[in-house]
Amino acid sequence: MADKKQFLIDELSMRESWRLFKIMAEVVDGFDAMSEIDNGVSIFGSARVAPEDPLFKDTEEIAAKLVQAGFSVISGGGPGLMKAANKGAFEAGGESVGLHIHLPFEQATNEYLTTKVDFRYFFVRKLMFVKYATAYVAMPGGFGTMDELFEALVLIQTRRIKHFPIVLYKSDYWSGLVDWLKTRMVADGFAGPGDLDLLTVRDTPDEVVSYIKRHVIV
Repeated sequence: MADKKQFLIDELSMRESWRLFKIMAEVVDGFDAMSEIDNGVSIFGSARVAPEDPLFKDTEEIAAKLVQAGFSVISGGGPGLMKAANKGAFEAGGESVGLHIHLPFEQATNEYLTTKVDFRYFFVRKLMFVKYATAYVAMPGGFGTMDELFEALVLIQTRRIKHFPIVLYKSDYWSGLVDWLKTRMVADGFAGPGDLDLLTVRDTPDEVVSYIKRHVIV
């Protein structure tokens, strides 16, 4: 007797079917909430950085100067460097977007948002970061920052999206990773030398904003 569950569609339970509708609804809600966002720059970084940390101040300054240059600022909407990005954009009078993910251990959104979108699915949230970004700024951060960074690099490398500036902030944090990409990944033939041109490292807020302004027409 043939297996009745020979097709993938047969494996979808009622619960899984409803999950598909929830995913679709989340995508639609995200598109609707973000439809008016122009010239977005997605800023990523650690949620664990305190306001007195120089990185917090630098992130604020980057966001404020991006707003002054005509950009909107998009972050994960949480604390730490996400809050710094939103604070800088908000206090500069610009569009300050928070794409908030619901996690069991996660905190609430910060108070510096002009647009807030809630997500339960990481991949839908990452879609919004990419779709509405004209540039990425990766501040020092952990797994989440790395996830967002390499998501964009893969999509640009494979030409699934347009090439946009990806800026890593602070060479003393990122130099180990960049060196490893050169001396192992590229040297061993797992990536091409030109792939490293997809990102750049900058060390001051002015350098970050200047680089983005040179490569993105507002």
